[in-house]
Amino acid sequence: MKKYQFPKTYIHTIPIFPLGMINAFLLVNTNGCILIDTGLPNTENKINRVLKKLNLDFNDIKLIVITHAHIDHAGNASKIKSLSAAPIIAHKADLPYFTGEKKMFFCATGWFGRLFSLTGAIQRPYEAFKPDILLKSSEKFGLNDFGFDGEVISTPGHTEGSISVIVENTQAVVGDLISSGILLGGIIRTNRAKRPPFEENPLKVSQELKTISDQGVSTFFMGHGGPLPQVEVLRHIEKLKTVANK
Repeated sequence: MKKYQFPKTYIHTIPIFPLGMINAFLLVNTNGCILIDTGLPNTENKINRVLKKLNLDFNDIKLIVITHAHIDHAGNASKIKSLSAAPIIAHKADLPYFTGEKKMFFCATGWFGRLFSLTGAIQRPYEAFKPDILLKSSEKFGLNDFGFDGEVISTPGHTEGSISVIVENTQAVVGDLISSGILLGGIIRTNRAKRPPFEENPLKVSQELKTISDQGVSTFFMGHGGPLPQVEVLRHIEKLKTVANK
């Protein structure tokens, strides 16, 4: 494998579901990699496939970032931790959902979210875990000790405990703060921003996206669809303000 030269970091998409329907991500440079989200339960083979393509394995994962507690992002965290021995960072506000002490609620943003919620798929329990590092509101966690130029930041709105990863102040992985595509996300129209099927606080989401954009981030990676350029995210921010004021 061609060695990546630090501090340049590459963001590799891990297709948990095809066509961008569910994405996880690997940040990769010469120091190893950071995994952002772990996908649904029992999908570690999807992650392993991308690791192998990069001539890496689970032992090269330095850190696992969980953007929020929904099953398609956190559902395989316990298994990936056991395979990699990497510490997990997540937000304290979502802790009761990670540990299974509390059942999550879901605020649908439209007909698909309401219909999807009725299937029970999003509410399925997954193997409980306790993050090794818990971010609190407004906190930031630098990634320099892991060999990466970036930080994990608190970005509430999709859930109260949502977090994002800023990479070299030019790219961001934002979980479900934003989506693109159709239905769950992905498939087609992936260059067009939209609200995800569930969202707790659209005003907070708009504020967090604006803060990230103001930091100079030009490319946004997300759990469903994408990636999106800054100009499309800014358009979505204005739309969210209208939703929040209704």
